[in-house]
Amino acid sequence: MSNNHLHAIVMGGSLGGLNAALYLREAGFDVTVLERSRVPLAGRGAGIVLNPYTVRYLTDRQTMAGVDMSIRSRYLRYVNKNGRITHEIEAPYRFASYNSIYAGLLALFGREKYFLNQRVTGFDRKGEIVRVHTAEGRQFTGDLLVCADGIGSEARCWLLGSTPAAYAGYIAWRGIVSAADVSPTTFELLHEAIIYHIGKDEHLLTYPIPVVDSSFGQGKRYVNWLWYRHVPQGEALDAILTDRHGRRRDLSVAPGAVPDRAVAALKAEATTVPDLLRALILRTEQPFIQAIFDYEIPQMSFGRICILGDAAFSARPHTAAGTAKAAEDARQLGRALNEHGNDVPEALKTWEKRQLQLGRSLVRRNREAGTKLQNGTWPIGAPLPFGLYEAGDSEMK
Repeated sequence: MSNNHLHAIVMGGSLGGLNAALYLREAGFDVTVLERSRVPLAGRGAGIVLNPYTVRYLTDRQTMAGVDMSIRSRYLRYVNKNGRITHEIEAPYRFASYNSIYAGLLALFGREKYFLNQRVTGFDRKGEIVRVHTAEGRQFTGDLLVCADGIGSEARCWLLGSTPAAYAGYIAWRGIVSAADVSPTTFELLHEAIIYHIGKDEHLLTYPIPVVDSSFGQGKRYVNWLWYRHVPQGEALDAILTDRHGRRRDLSVAPGAVPDRAVAALKAEATTVPDLLRALILRTEQPFIQAIFDYEIPQMSFGRICILGDAAFSARPHTAAGTAKAAEDARQLGRALNEHGNDVPEALKTWEKRQLQLGRSLVRRNREAGTKLQNGTWPIGAPLPFGLYEAGDSEMK
């Protein structure tokens, strides 16, 4: 089939899916993106550490949407239980909102072939064609299907069966606080720095983020905090992941869905952390919960179908490279197709070897960092583990 008639379908329209769509289009494919959400995506409540790989599509094309809206940090500061800085080193990282990166990529791809409210219900392969079916009763055909449907990937289950995630034994409470909600002294310490506090069976970190939703006000800065705490698997984990409506969530409980009693208990227990970090927790109206899991799969390519990003590998968040991994999977897919003249099966074989290695390495590095951070053996004063291929490659000077 001529390259002029090659068609690709991307299942999932978040950052990994949009990167894949853009790189595939440059490789000569006509690309359709199917996103199950009824409305454009948004990431209210958390920021993204900008690894260069996360925004490589934008920066390589000198399109700095999202990057220009980022906030930089200058320092990494470790604080002890009294809130005193014990170590400070330079840490030139940048932080952006999910919304700004998503909007920049979507603007480049366009909305003509980006379809919302298209939940994929299955697909089948016949010769050189992949047929994709949606809940809306539509059918799409293509020469390549890219499954970028995230951590709860249905495509992964269809292709590989049950692939249960491994619970790490701890969760993260998360929240954001505006500069207006803390004292000037506290904000001065926090707004240009990444703060780490390592405790017994817990660690807490903060970093600055830009405005992540216009409803939070224009021109303001925020501090994002995460408090990692041990929660045993079983009844305790089930209880913490049960939302205010009594529904047990699989991975997280969103802002506004956490029961009032759980929020009250969190704030009451915050007496164990340094006062400057406790102030952030107490000022957060709608903290949310993320259970920490990881998983990896043995196979990413299936003839004319591939899986990338969180759908393939979910690493703990300690290297801050989840979005970078999805974007790099997409970039390497475009590279492999170019190398093989858009021979899809051969390109996917080459691509899979590279990306399996990267995924396994990232999961391993996150497990090692998470174990040390949670059991108190992380070296106080050590550089951050942030990075996709290796620690340090997230720095953006």
